[in-house]
Amino acid sequence: MNDQTIRYYDTHARDFAAGTEKADMRQCRERFLRYLHPGQKILDAGCGSGRDVIAFREAGYDVEAFDASAEICRLASEKTGIEVQQMRFEELAGEDAYDGIWACASLLHVNMADLPNVLKRLHRLLKPEGILYVSFKYGTGEREKDGRYFHDLTEDTCRDLLVKAGFLIKELFITQDVRNDRSNEKWVNAVAGKTALMDF
Repeated sequence: MNDQTIRYYDTHARDFAAGTEKADMRQCRERFLRYLHPGQKILDAGCGSGRDVIAFREAGYDVEAFDASAEICRLASEKTGIEVQQMRFEELAGEDAYDGIWACASLLHVNMADLPNVLKRLHRLLKPEGILYVSFKYGTGEREKDGRYFHDLTEDTCRDLLVKAGFLIKELFITQDVRNDRSNEKWVNAVAGKTALMDF
């Protein structure tokens, strides 16, 4: 994630949190959680307002979270009651640490050239039977909007990136944006399991 995008979220953190914390992500959370069970450990990767941290904790999961924006981390820590770590996806390290990783509308800010390596980092962080959820705005190419970097994916490009990073696709589906003023926008979502990572 580039510095300009992070500055945007530091500057607009409160408005961003207010605009997303009520977004109804139950459908996607349910599709992710059907492969997990309460008590397991989830990483909310790029947690934003902390909306999903709260939902996962209320459902009985052990949750950790991070975000690249210091101000977002501060607000999410206040809201969720857990310490949200400031970190970029490119800084992730470790292995076999989580049963599930939830990357909802966050990987779309990772530079497209860096995304394959980031996905491999997420693969290593998952336990052997771990589950990953990702979502991207539907489309093609890289772009900048309101000072933020985005890259968009289709079903095919999303599937290809995940498979090459060592994941087995369990579900791949399209949803409409659940925010009231964004119903014309689409998202590509994937739930994927960890498989043995081959040499690439």
